[in-house]
Amino acid sequence: MKSLSPNLAVKDIKESVAYYQNNFGFEIEMLVDSLQEDFNPVVKEEKEYIWALIKKGDVSLMLQEKNSMKEDIGNFFNDISASITLYIEVDDVESLYEKVKENVEILKPVYETWYGQKEFYIKDINGYILGFSSKA
Repeated sequence: MKSLSPNLAVKDIKESVAYYQNNFGFEIEMLVDSLQEDFNPVVKEEKEYIWALIKKGDVSLMLQEKNSMKEDIGNFFNDISASITLYIEVDDVESLYEKVKENVEILKPVYETWYGQKEFYIKDINGYILGFSSKA
């Protein structure tokens, strides 16, 4: 195995990309429009998108519009949301928390774990649980 890239089913690609860009500094690596003709990493308002690859440092996420995912792999799920928790290590969890706390749904504010980490958990706009961590 070489890498792991979660592919998250989302309601709206543009909205989800903007959420991750604005709150966590992700950058678009690739976008795929609904006609599968345009792979330019620049969002165009007139286009509808079915897939995006976003990246921040060594963390990559694939975002796929829910109906497009069902077409690709079948109707194995009824709803999108937290069936997994994404655990993301960052340099300074407290600074990130201060930056995003007013713009995201906080599930658990910053706390220190028994295993020497500081963490906080959020629910993103599609219902996925993201945990952020750095050394205490």
